[in-house]
Parts: sequence; C-alpha cells; structure tokens
Amino acid sequence: MAEQTTVIRPSAILAERAARLVLAALESRDVSRGGIWSASPGLWQRYDRAWDGPAGSRGSAQLIGTIGTVYGTPSKYDITIYRVTVTDHGATTGWSVEGICDDALQYADLTLETCPRAALASPAPDPFRRS
Repeated sequence: MAEQTTVIRPSAILAERAARLVLAALESRDVSRGGIWSASPGLWQRYDRAWDGPAGSRGSAQLIGTIGTVYGTPSKYDITIYRVTVTDHGATTGWSVEGICDDALQYADLTLETCPRAALASPAPDPFRRS
C-alpha cells in the first residue's frame, strides 16, 4: 500500500474561534505531554500512540498522517487546511484523509465535511486566446 496525499479542494478554513479551539486541543495532546499530536505552523502530525522513546523521542510511536496548514489566511487569525497525507501505517490501520481531519477538527465541533471552505476564484481569461 502506498502513502496517500490528498489536496483539499476547496481548502477547509478554520475561522478564528475554531482555529483557537483546535490549536488548544492539539497543544494539550502534544507528544511532549504524552499525547498523540505534534502540531506546528504548517504541519500537524497524528501518531498512533504517545511517544515512548528515551528522552522524549518517538520510540515505538508510528506516524498515522499529516495535515498541511497555512496560518493567517484567508484572514489574520484563520487557518487553512490544504493537504492531508495518510501514511502506509495509517492506511493499514484503517485511517483515511477524512478520519485524520475529523480527529483534529472534532475539538471545534467540525468535520472535514462540515468545515467551511475557501471561495474558489474564477480563472483569469487566457490572454493568448482569441475571443
């Protein structure tokens, strides 16, 4: 089975309130605190168990998947979710793109399906095409 990366189109948008709820929850469940998330601006990583290695290292914990994010867009306190990757281990243990997103978004009472989406702009006309 191969790692699966999905571009979220249109991108999911966490407005300020939802973004704060999700970030607070992921921080409280950080791998450095015995949790299963490692979240930094740009990348949220979901593990199958808490890190149990020496000196707080990963140990036997395996990466389930990642969520690619952009902070501060479309407005200052929003977070955009634009890409999700499920690892081979994640896929073989039953995880999906939706499952990883829903696991993070649940703290704002959202799912990937119910999360607001970015407005897609119409493409600019081709300047080399004759009308």
